[in-house]
Amino acid sequence: MKAYFIDPLKSEIRAIDLTNGDDEAKQLLGAKAIEFDEIATGGDRLCFDEDCFITQKPGRFQLDTLAPVAGSALLVGAAAADGGLTDVLIDQEALRARIKFLS
Repeated sequence: MKAYFIDPLKSEIRAIDLTNGDDEAKQLLGAKAIEFDEIATGGDRLCFDEDCFITQKPGRFQLDTLAPVAGSALLVGAAAADGGLTDVLIDQEALRARIKFLS
């Protein structure tokens, strides 16, 4: 599944291929639990460590008017009927224009 990995320490967004859904997302983000914020109706979702501020993850970024996120995150597609992750829809350059790196 196509996703974008957002790395605020490098101010970088890169396309990745997720093959193991939520488990792989947790591993990539160093998270025990992940949280999702929808960024468009019926569209893509921001996936991040539920405890990103509690664990004081380095690096910060903000997508649109969502609350800033600490640490890395993933942008994935809308939830499939089974709740699983799907391909991200937004173009990488369009995403870049909507992200503000804070550190």
